[in-house]
Amino acid sequence: MEENENVGLVMPKVLYPNGELQRTCKLLPSPFDLIFRRFLPSALIKKRTEYFEMHSMGYDKEIEVPYLSGSFMFLRTNALKKVGLFDERFFMYPEDIDLTRRIYKEYKTMYYPKVSIVHAHAKGSYKSLRLLYIHVINMIRYFNKWGWFFDKRK
Repeated sequence: MEENENVGLVMPKVLYPNGELQRTCKLLPSPFDLIFRRFLPSALIKKRTEYFEMHSMGYDKEIEVPYLSGSFMFLRTNALKKVGLFDERFFMYPEDIDLTRRIYKEYKTMYYPKVSIVHAHAKGSYKSLRLLYIHVINMIRYFNKWGWFFDKRK
Protein backbone atom coordinates (compact mmCIF):
# COMPACT_ATOMS: atom_id res chain seq x y z
CA MET A 1 0.00 0.00 0.00
CA GLU A 2 2.86 2.38 0.79
CA GLU A 3 4.36 1.82 -2.67
CA ASN A 4 1.04 2.17 -4.52
CA GLU A 5 -0.89 5.25 -3.42
CA ASN A 6 -3.46 4.64 -6.14
CA VAL A 7 -4.58 1.42 -4.39
CA GLY A 8 -7.48 1.91 -2.00
CA LEU A 9 -8.29 -1.69 -1.10
CA VAL A 10 -6.31 -4.94 -1.03
CA MET A 11 -7.60 -8.44 -0.39
CA PRO A 12 -5.37 -11.48 0.10
CA LYS A 13 -6.01 -15.03 -1.07
CA VAL A 14 -8.74 -16.48 1.16
CA LEU A 15 -8.76 -20.16 2.07
CA TYR A 16 -11.28 -22.36 3.83
CA PRO A 17 -9.96 -24.07 7.01
CA ASN A 18 -9.32 -27.22 4.91
CA GLY A 19 -7.01 -25.22 2.60
CA GLU A 20 -9.43 -25.01 -0.34
CA LEU A 21 -9.56 -21.68 -2.19
CA GLN A 22 -12.53 -19.37 -1.63
CA ARG A 23 -13.62 -17.55 -4.79
CA THR A 24 -13.66 -14.05 -3.31
CA CYS A 25 -12.96 -12.00 -6.46
CA LYS A 26 -16.09 -11.18 -8.39
CA LEU A 27 -17.49 -9.01 -11.12
CA LEU A 28 -20.19 -6.47 -10.32
CA PRO A 29 -23.34 -8.50 -9.77
CA SER A 30 -26.60 -8.60 -11.61
CA PRO A 31 -29.77 -9.73 -9.83
CA PHE A 32 -29.23 -13.11 -11.50
CA ASP A 33 -25.76 -13.46 -10.01
CA LEU A 34 -26.81 -12.78 -6.43
CA ILE A 35 -30.45 -13.65 -6.07
CA PHE A 36 -31.46 -16.24 -8.64
CA ARG A 37 -28.28 -18.34 -8.30
CA ARG A 38 -29.15 -18.71 -4.64
CA PHE A 39 -32.28 -20.65 -5.56
CA LEU A 40 -31.30 -22.50 -8.77
CA PRO A 41 -29.32 -25.75 -8.94
CA SER A 42 -25.63 -24.96 -9.42
CA ALA A 43 -25.42 -27.23 -12.48
CA LEU A 44 -27.82 -24.94 -14.37
CA ILE A 45 -25.73 -21.83 -13.80
CA LYS A 46 -22.21 -23.27 -13.57
CA LYS A 47 -20.72 -21.27 -16.47
CA ARG A 48 -22.28 -18.00 -15.30
CA THR A 49 -21.03 -18.60 -11.73
CA GLU A 50 -17.51 -19.32 -12.98
CA TYR A 51 -17.59 -16.12 -15.03
CA PHE A 52 -18.98 -14.05 -12.12
CA GLU A 53 -16.42 -15.49 -9.68
CA MET A 54 -13.59 -14.88 -12.16
CA HIS A 55 -12.39 -18.51 -12.24
CA SER A 56 -10.46 -17.91 -15.47
CA MET A 57 -8.01 -15.55 -13.75
CA GLY A 58 -6.57 -18.50 -11.85
CA TYR A 59 -6.38 -16.71 -8.48
CA ASP A 60 -2.58 -16.88 -8.69
CA LYS A 61 -1.70 -13.35 -9.80
CA GLU A 62 -2.29 -9.78 -8.67
CA ILE A 63 -5.31 -8.34 -10.43
CA GLU A 64 -7.63 -5.37 -10.11
CA VAL A 65 -11.12 -6.58 -9.19
CA PRO A 66 -14.37 -4.56 -9.04
CA TYR A 67 -15.89 -6.56 -6.15
CA LEU A 68 -13.83 -8.05 -3.34
CA SER A 69 -15.38 -10.03 -0.50
CA GLY A 70 -15.74 -8.38 2.88
CA SER A 71 -14.17 -11.36 4.65
CA PHE A 72 -10.87 -9.44 4.71
CA MET A 73 -10.36 -5.86 3.53
CA PHE A 74 -7.09 -3.93 3.88
CA LEU A 75 -8.28 -0.36 3.33
CA ARG A 76 -6.50 2.94 2.76
CA THR A 77 -7.76 5.53 5.26
CA ASN A 78 -7.79 8.28 2.62
CA ALA A 79 -9.95 6.10 0.39
CA LEU A 80 -12.51 5.74 3.17
CA LYS A 81 -12.39 9.49 3.84
CA LYS A 82 -13.06 10.12 0.15
CA VAL A 83 -15.82 7.56 -0.54
CA GLY A 84 -17.29 7.15 2.94
CA LEU A 85 -17.70 4.18 5.24
CA PHE A 86 -20.08 1.25 4.90
CA ASP A 87 -23.57 2.31 3.78
CA GLU A 88 -25.80 1.81 6.82
CA ARG A 89 -28.74 0.81 4.62
CA PHE A 90 -27.11 -2.60 4.28
CA PHE A 91 -27.05 -4.44 7.60
CA MET A 92 -25.52 -7.59 6.12
CA TYR A 93 -24.36 -9.13 2.84
CA PRO A 94 -24.06 -6.45 0.10
CA GLU A 95 -22.17 -3.92 2.23
CA ASP A 96 -18.85 -5.20 0.85
CA ILE A 97 -20.05 -4.95 -2.77
CA ASP A 98 -21.19 -1.37 -2.24
CA LEU A 99 -18.00 -0.25 -0.49
CA THR A 100 -15.69 -1.99 -2.98
CA ARG A 101 -17.41 -0.45 -5.99
CA ARG A 102 -17.29 3.04 -4.47
CA ILE A 103 -13.55 2.65 -3.82
CA TYR A 104 -13.07 1.11 -7.30
CA LYS A 105 -14.38 4.33 -8.87
CA GLU A 106 -11.57 6.35 -7.23
CA TYR A 107 -8.73 3.88 -6.57
CA LYS A 108 -7.54 0.45 -7.55
CA THR A 109 -9.09 -2.49 -5.68
CA MET A 110 -6.56 -5.29 -5.80
CA TYR A 111 -6.43 -9.02 -5.18
CA TYR A 112 -2.99 -9.96 -3.77
CA PRO A 113 -2.40 -13.76 -3.69
CA LYS A 114 1.10 -13.66 -2.18
CA VAL A 115 -0.53 -13.41 1.26
CA SER A 116 -3.32 -15.68 2.45
CA ILE A 117 -5.77 -15.87 5.33
CA VAL A 118 -8.12 -18.59 6.54
CA HIS A 119 -11.81 -17.76 6.69
CA ALA A 120 -14.44 -20.15 8.01
CA HIS A 121 -17.23 -19.06 5.66
CA ALA A 122 -20.44 -20.07 7.44
CA LYS A 123 -23.02 -19.33 4.69
CA GLY A 124 -25.50 -18.32 7.38
CA SER A 125 -28.31 -17.43 4.97
CA TYR A 126 -28.23 -21.01 3.65
CA LYS A 127 -28.89 -22.34 7.18
CA SER A 128 -31.25 -19.79 8.71
CA LEU A 129 -34.54 -18.46 7.34
CA ARG A 130 -34.04 -15.27 9.35
CA LEU A 131 -30.63 -14.66 7.75
CA LEU A 132 -32.03 -15.56 4.32
CA TYR A 133 -34.73 -12.91 4.82
CA ILE A 134 -32.09 -10.33 5.83
CA HIS A 135 -29.99 -11.34 2.81
CA VAL A 136 -32.86 -10.92 0.34
CA ILE A 137 -34.03 -7.59 1.84
CA ASN A 138 -30.52 -6.15 1.71
CA MET A 139 -29.97 -7.33 -1.87
CA ILE A 140 -33.21 -5.55 -2.83
CA ARG A 141 -31.83 -2.40 -1.18
CA TYR A 142 -28.54 -2.83 -3.04
CA PHE A 143 -30.20 -3.15 -6.45
CA ASN A 144 -32.55 -0.27 -5.64
CA LYS A 145 -29.42 1.85 -5.10
CA TRP A 146 -27.32 0.65 -8.06
CA GLY A 147 -29.96 -0.47 -10.58
CA TRP A 148 -31.72 -3.73 -11.31
CA PHE A 149 -31.20 -4.15 -15.03
CA PHE A 150 -29.15 -1.10 -15.95
CA ASP A 151 -26.35 -0.50 -13.48
CA LYS A 152 -26.25 3.12 -12.31
CA ARG A 153 -22.44 3.29 -12.31
CA LYS A 154 -21.53 6.93 -12.18
